[in-house]
Amino acid sequence: MARHTAPDSPPKIAMDHVAKAFGDKQVLRDISLHVASEESFAIIGTSGCGKSVTLKCLLGLLTADSGSITVDGQELLGASRADLEAVRQRFGMTFQFGALFDSLPIWENVTFRLRQKTKMSKTAARDIAAETITQLGLAAHVIDQFPAELSGGMQKRVALARAIADKPEILLFDEPTSALDP
Repeated sequence: MARHTAPDSPPKIAMDHVAKAFGDKQVLRDISLHVASEESFAIIGTSGCGKSVTLKCLLGLLTADSGSITVDGQELLGASRADLEAVRQRFGMTFQFGALFDSLPIWENVTFRLRQKTKMSKTAARDIAAETITQLGLAAHVIDQFPAELSGGMQKRVALARAIADKPEILLFDEPTSALDP
């Protein structure tokens, strides 16, 4: 992967010479990229090439074997659990397979992280969930359903609603258009 830097702007996100292996399988080898504030960036590749692993390393959900990963200059590799969690709070992410909580209704899935960060009431959380999912083309009544009651495409939209509900500073999307309903 080529190094990418926006001209004259410090990187919001920097990955330098990142490597990650699972046993004998080297998934990431010498990955470097820089993404400036307000910049969009896409990682495109074939299935199994390491796109999801790259995003998970960036979030600290997987630990890179070597290299450097920084967000606004703060090094994530070797960061304390508290520092890593503080950085994670700035991100919203949709995962390849949705990662919804099957036992929670949609409104709780959408506002799960938001309710962890704040002490908002259930009523306020339901209102935010309804507003967010209707912005994504779903009917407001969906908030009372459970993930298993929705199509795969609707679940993807719920996962997107969860990623944007607390208005994160940085958004990461893993396979954002796969399984979307028309």
